[in-house]
Amino acid sequence: MRFHPPLEEGRLVRRYKRFLADIETIGGELLTIHCPNTGSMFNCMVEGGQVWFSRSNDPKRKLPGTWEISETPQGRLACVNTARANTLVEEALRAGVIAELNGFTALKREVPYGQENSRIDFRLDYPDGPAFVEVKSVTLGFDGSAVAAFPDAVTQRGAKHLRELACLARDGIRAVQLYCVNLSGVEAVRPAEEIDPGYAAALREAVASGVEVLAYGVRLTAEEVCIERRLDVLLNG
Repeated sequence: MRFHPPLEEGRLVRRYKRFLADIETIGGELLTIHCPNTGSMFNCMVEGGQVWFSRSNDPKRKLPGTWEISETPQGRLACVNTARANTLVEEALRAGVIAELNGFTALKREVPYGQENSRIDFRLDYPDGPAFVEVKSVTLGFDGSAVAAFPDAVTQRGAKHLRELACLARDGIRAVQLYCVNLSGVEAVRPAEEIDPGYAAALREAVASGVEVLAYGVRLTAEEVCIERRLDVLLNG
């Protein structure tokens, strides 16, 4: 997925009120832009660090731009716009990059399912039945480690999704948790048990119930981002 129009570069002044970020552009312009990330963004931003943002010319928008990429304290790049993950996954599915999910005959997004009023990110139809795929965007990394982690904050919603997937798997329906690792320099992903032990326990229980867990990493630059390779999943850290 290429960024169009091209992203602009700046420096992060601060992130605040969850969805706002103040930046200074290369030209010295001070802007308040939208931060499209509901997590803590722990370890994936640093004040004074480089950021890249998309600018909007829509007069109806209150903010002139959207934060897309961040320089992390470890000097990596992170795609912090979590809305990009599903677009990246769909692009990779249709291109056959995610080999474990090849061969589907139809793809549907945001399909209602489950017992807890949920929506699955993707329903893939195959000749022998459907597969339900839940996508999570991963940006949490640590100094000196090539292992990323999820989540970066306690997520009851994420645990709910795992319970829903586990119910499907116990009923004999293919259920997949797919981690889209939007962080450079990563070789594996694990549950962040030190941040949300409940999510880590739910993930292991889901696997025991038959849920498949996949992780794929991206190639990330200021010009484009795309899913390119499978990563290891370390259930016990």
